[in-house]
Amino acid sequence: MIVVWLAVVVVGLAVAIVASGRAVAYASDLAFSFNLPPFVVGAIVVAIGTDLPEIANAIVSAISEYGDMATGTALGSTITQMTLVLGILPFVGGTMASGPRRIVLPGALIVIGLLVGAVFGADDTLSRVEGLALILFWLISAVLVYRLAPPAGAPAMVASERHTGRTLTGVMVSLALVGAGATAAVTAFIEIAETLDVPLFLLSFFVASIGTSLPELVVDVVAVRRGEKDMAIGDIFGSSLIDATLVLGIGPVIVPLAVDGSLLVRSALAGSVMVAALTFVLARRRHHDRLSGVMLLLAYAAFYPVLLS
Repeated sequence: MIVVWLAVVVVGLAVAIVASGRAVAYASDLAFSFNLPPFVVGAIVVAIGTDLPEIANAIVSAISEYGDMATGTALGSTITQMTLVLGILPFVGGTMASGPRRIVLPGALIVIGLLVGAVFGADDTLSRVEGLALILFWLISAVLVYRLAPPAGAPAMVASERHTGRTLTGVMVSLALVGAGATAAVTAFIEIAETLDVPLFLLSFFVASIGTSLPELVVDVVAVRRGEKDMAIGDIFGSSLIDATLVLGIGPVIVPLAVDGSLLVRSALAGSVMVAALTFVLARRRHHDRLSGVMLLLAYAAFYPVLLS
C-alpha cells in the first residue's frame, strides 16, 4: 500500500511542479502586459510562482487540519532552498555575484521571519492573528526588497504575445492544477506517515520540502545557464522569504493550527542561525562559487542530526 501512496506523491508533485511552471509563464506574460517593471516580474512574480506548490500544500494541509504538514513543509522548503538548491547552482552555472546590496536585506528578513515563527509556534498553536501577522510581514518585506534592492538588469523571462483573456484563463487553470496535485500529494504523505508511524513534521521537512522546492531548482538552473545569475539568487532568497512568512502564515489564517512546537522552534531557530551565517559569508565573499556551494550542501546535511536527535 505504501508503494501506491508513494506513486500518488510522485504524480501529485509532478502535476503541481509542471503546472506551477506554466503558471509562472502565464503570470509573467500578464505582468508584462500591465507594464510592471522587470524587477517585479523576476523577484516577486517568479518567486511566488515557484512557491505555488508550497502555498497550495499549506492551504490543503490547514483545511485537513494537519498543522505539522503545513509548518514542516514551509520551514523545510526555506532550508532546502537556502542550502541544497543554492548550493547546487555554482556547480551548474559557475561563480555568481552575491554582494551585500543583493542579499543582506532579504537574508535579514528571512531570519526575522523564522524567529517570529518560532515565537508564534512555541505554544504548540498558530492562530489566525499570528498567521495574519506573518503574511503582513511578507507584504512589508516585499515592498522593502523592491524599493531598496539594486536596479534589475534585463528581464530573465521574455513575455510572449498572448491575449490578456487567454493569459488569465491560463493562470487560473494552472493554479487549479497546482492545487489538485498538491492535494493528492498531501493526502498520500499523511497516509505514509500514519503507516510508518513517522512524525508528520519530519516527513514534511525532509521529504515533501524537496518535492515542493523542485520548481525553484528547475527555474534557477535554467536561469543560471542563460546567464541570469542575479535572477536565480533573487528567486531563492525571495522564495525562502515567502516560505518563512506567507506560507507559514496562510494555513492558520484559514484554520488555527495545532503544531509540534518543539520541532517547529528547533527547526526555525536552527534555520535562522544558518541563514544568518550563509548570508554573512556570501556577502563578505561577494561571490558564490563551488567552495561556498559545498559549505551550503554540508549545512543542509547538518539538519538531519539537528532535528532527528
